[in-house]
Order: sequence, then structure tokens, then C-alpha cells
Amino acid sequence: MNPTAVCFSGHRPEKLPRGSFLHMMQSLLYAEIEDAYRLGARRFLTGMAQGVDLWAADCVLHLRTYDPDVKLICANPYPTHGSGLRREARYHQLTVLHAADEVVQVCPAYAADCFRRRNAYMIEHSDCLIAMVSDMHSGTGQTIRLAKQQGLSLRLITLDRALEHSENHAERRYYY
Repeated sequence: MNPTAVCFSGHRPEKLPRGSFLHMMQSLLYAEIEDAYRLGARRFLTGMAQGVDLWAADCVLHLRTYDPDVKLICANPYPTHGSGLRREARYHQLTVLHAADEVVQVCPAYAADCFRRRNAYMIEHSDCLIAMVSDMHSGTGQTIRLAKQQGLSLRLITLDRALEHSENHAERRYYY
């Protein structure tokens, strides 16, 4: 079944590798989003966390410049989420919020379970999850397990997959 609505999950930047491997994983994220779009997805839900959520939102906003039917929905865990971010991080988050087609405030205020509830909201409103994961014992791992339980299509981007992609790319480049 082709996806119509896709949500994202992934770690914050400090939990991911740096340098070329991070760039490779970001490239794989963008490729997965473009593949979902080619298969028919037009609604994309982001949880508004730094890192994967906002990188995915940027890609969706880029797609929207070519197709106005593409919609970005921000599932904000609570209204003041991100207010403690500084400079570029806060600007990035606010830019995505203002560019979104819809912003859903999942919880009326911060609560201990607001991030879990945000993730559940995204899963309930999607049929595919694209996730970048390096640790299954995390909120991202929990979201992946929930998506699997709910029968969503899963597209996982792991460090191993990025390494494999990098090695295959190197072979193509140097061994014609």
C-alpha cells in the first residue's frame, strides 16, 4: 500500500554521529521523504524536535515549493515547546512552525507524557513512519515499536544503513 500520510521520528543531533556519516544519514532521510512523495504521500507530520524532525520538515517544505498539494503538519507537544532554544535553533523551529499548513498543539501545557502523546498522535494520523535511529532504547525506539503495533509501514535509517550506502557509493565512484 502506498503511503498518503507520513510521520517522522529520530534522535536529536547530539545523539547522532557527526560529520560525513551524519550527512549520509540526512541524505538517506531526504531520499526516503522523496520516495514517499513519489509513491503518493502528500501529508507529512513532524514532531518539532531539533534534529531529524526539523530536517524532515525542511525537506517537506522544499517539496511543497514544487507541489502545493504537499502539506506539513506540525504536531507540537505543547504550546511553549522550544521556547528555551537559543538563536539559530529557535529561529529554525519558529520558521518551520510559521511555514506549516497546520499546527496541532497535542497537549494544552507541558506534561510528563506530552512527548509520548505527541508520538501517538502522529502514528494515529499516518500510515508510514520514517525514522532515523541509532538507539532502540529511546523515544524514537518507542515510536518505532508503536508504529509497528499499529501496522504502519516503516522506513528505518540506521548508522549501519548509512555505512552500507557510503561503501556502495564509494564502489560506484571508484570502480567503473
